[in-house]
Formats: sequence, structure tokens, C-alpha cells
Amino acid sequence: MEQMKSMYSCAVPVATIWTTPESSRELDEAGIVNPLSMNRWIAAMTLEERFALCKEKRIQSQLIFGEPVIVESVQNGWASIIAVWQRTTKDDRGYPGWVPLAQLKELEPLTDPEGVIRVDVPKCQLWYLDRTPAQLVVPFNTILPMLKEEGEWIFVETPDGDRLVRKQDVCVASSVHHLKKHSAASAAERAVEFLDLPYFWGGMSSYGYDCSGLTYNMFKACGLFISRDASDQAVEGEGIPLDDPKVWKRGDLLFFADEQSGHVDHVGFYYGEGQMIHATSSKKGAVELCVLSETTYAQRLCTVRRYSE
Repeated sequence: MEQMKSMYSCAVPVATIWTTPESSRELDEAGIVNPLSMNRWIAAMTLEERFALCKEKRIQSQLIFGEPVIVESVQNGWASIIAVWQRTTKDDRGYPGWVPLAQLKELEPLTDPEGVIRVDVPKCQLWYLDRTPAQLVVPFNTILPMLKEEGEWIFVETPDGDRLVRKQDVCVASSVHHLKKHSAASAAERAVEFLDLPYFWGGMSSYGYDCSGLTYNMFKACGLFISRDASDQAVEGEGIPLDDPKVWKRGDLLFFADEQSGHVDHVGFYYGEGQMIHATSSKKGAVELCVLSETTYAQRLCTVRRYSE
């Protein structure tokens, strides 16, 4: 095992963070290569095989294009990483796990960025500098250094070199810490854009979210970074009375606990009028808007939390 502590970034649209280098199965080959197609990987799995990623604890989380990580060591082509943008109680520095080294690229000093862009559409085409389409489509919430603006185009720095994005597809900020802030209600509204998106355990991209991946990313789109996992999100923010739905507001997070262990295992947005929007692994396995009282989740509600700037 080669020991190292270097900063790398995700060099594919979505890189899955695996529990161990041995966690990927033969049928996951399409998900651990570069170039990668999330659509091809997901389509190749049955629903049962997709849910096995959760039941067998194979996946921890995911990275999206350009997301920075600390690489601590390399073993047989796999990198032990820390995802520094994903807050967790598992490690003070960020989310730990394993990613194929082929899906990462060592970070180099930035040239002279003017700020950052955040992709604000479900999928965003990258373009070469001659305005021809690059062979790369990146997901919602991808954040990249911005070099300059020129008409309808923005020049960005990527792990593959300088590229272009259309101004209409992105939001611009002076830094990651200065992304425009929006309300928690706006975060719940953003989730509506992903209705029927397939549930994907560990999912952190617009190719498939898990429950806390959805809440994390909708808040990220509104300029607020919260913890990655539901169990950590459930102790953040402000506690709201559990037994008085009249005081709940759109954008509050509803948390649900396993009836036997009491461990928080699910989260969704309160949407108002007794409704919840969440990424669920039950029934159709997708992002859905539902009436909370008509679901099996209602009996497991354990806390309501409110997030603000």
C-alpha cells in the first residue's frame, strides 16, 4: 500500500465511494471505470441488484465531477479518500471510503480563477474552447473554478483542462462559501425538479439520490452545506415540535427511525399540507411527493428539524 496525503478531484461525472476495494461486484464494472456512464451502470442492474448495494453495505456515498478529496493511500488501483465537502461524524475531515484511482485526478494549482460556477440544471453539457461539445455531461450541483465570462459562455477549469459551459446552465459566485443563499422552502421546491428520479443507495447526483443525498444536495443548491447522512442531519438545525404539524413549514426536514433499533434511517422534506417529498427505496424506488399520513413512514417519525442560514 502506497501512503500519501494529496489533494485530488473527481474526474468522472459521478464517482462512487465504496466501503472497501472489494465491495464492487463483477456487475459493477461499468461503475468503476473511466470514462464512466451512470446510465449504463444503472440500466444493467435489476432493482434487487441495485438495492443490494444498500443491504450488503457496499456503497458509502458518491462524488461529483470536480469535487475535491484527500487521497490518503493507494492499494491495487484503489484510493482511500476523504470527501472534504461531505460533513460526517465518521471523520472530522469529511466522508471516508474507497474510489478507483482511475476516477480521480491530482489537483494542480489554479491559474487565476475569478470565482466558481455551480451547475443549476439537472445535467450540463461541457464544451471545448472551439464551441464543440465535449464528451462529458456533468450533474446538478457540480462546482468548478470560473476563469472568465465571454458572451453566453463561461470558461471553467476542470480535471480535463479548460472547458466552456453555457451561462444559462449555471450560477456564479465569488467562492464556494459565497454561493447565493436561498430559503429551506426553496430547497424543498428544488426537489420537485427530480420527481421520479430513480432511488440509488449512496446517491449524490442527478442520476440517482438516496434520501439524505436528496436533502443534502437541495440544500447545497440553496447555498447551505449540511451533513451527508440522515443520522447526522437529525441533530443539526433547530428542533421543531414533533406533535404539532401546524407549526411545520415547507423545507423542514422530517426524520424517521427504525422501530427496533431507534436509529434514524430516513429523511424527507416537509412540503406543506401534510405532504412530504423524499427519495424512497420502497415501492417504485424513486423521488416522490406523498401524503405523509398515508405512508408507513408516519408511524416512525422521530424528529423534525429546521435549517436556516
